[in-house]
Amino acid sequence: MIKLGLVGEGIAKSQSPDLHERLGASLGEPVRYDLIDSRGVANFDFPNAIQRLRTDGYRGTNVTFPFKEQAAQLADIRGEGVRRVGTANTLLFDADGLRAENTDYTGFISAYRHSFGHQPAGEVLLIGAGGVGRAVACALGELAVSHIHILEHDASRAESLSSDLNTMGISAACVTPEQAQRELPSWHGVVNCSPIGHINHPGCPIETTGLGSQHWVFDAVYIPAHTELLNAAHQAGAKTLSGVDLFVFQGVDAFRFFTADCIPSEQVDPHVIPLRTHYIEQLVTHSSHLVP
Repeated sequence: MIKLGLVGEGIAKSQSPDLHERLGASLGEPVRYDLIDSRGVANFDFPNAIQRLRTDGYRGTNVTFPFKEQAAQLADIRGEGVRRVGTANTLLFDADGLRAENTDYTGFISAYRHSFGHQPAGEVLLIGAGGVGRAVACALGELAVSHIHILEHDASRAESLSSDLNTMGISAACVTPEQAQRELPSWHGVVNCSPIGHINHPGCPIETTGLGSQHWVFDAVYIPAHTELLNAAHQAGAKTLSGVDLFVFQGVDAFRFFTADCIPSEQVDPHVIPLRTHYIEQLVTHSSHLVP
């Protein structure tokens, strides 16, 4: 039995247990996945929680808001995603120490390549510069992005991300909504990492009249699976990538990270698309409240 967990705040409705336990069962490797929710816990001590998991025989744990930065700082060995993004959402208890990875970063790369192959990302509009936006922006640096236009209502957050990306060698600059609307037809990709479009924040994050068949569009929102942005992109003939893809691919990448010593990666590959199909159907037909 592989024991895994998720540490975060307000995670009672997370579907990560279902994903990992479902994937483990498909591969004949029983998984127990527990939630360690800090909500309502006075003076929750994240480092102690991680140490308790290790002492109790857990293989590793996922980490979500608000502990991703602490997770990266706590790690002894940081993977490429952690080094680039600065946060970690996956921790592995290893004989050499605590290993950390950011599977939002690796998962976006996997999802993009699965859908679009080696198509260069090109010139991209990034909407939202929060945690997921930062991870996806860094991932775009591995996908032949030529420039990232950052559209974010928090000017200091946008400038910080732009500066960090340029330091990494990824060309980036902030744009206004007016600039984005005017120049969108000449760009290649649109990435929404804002909450706009979520069932609790309905709407579309940009004016979509400039979308066309020359674009690819990703929406990190996956409740609902078919957001207003993705529907508009589909109608315009653009290629689309759903937030469900990121949920599945980041989860599968975490599972690979946890089980690398006992399950060959190639054995996991055939299960990715059935998982994606399962969650797409669940979201469309049942409006489930998935939380990564």
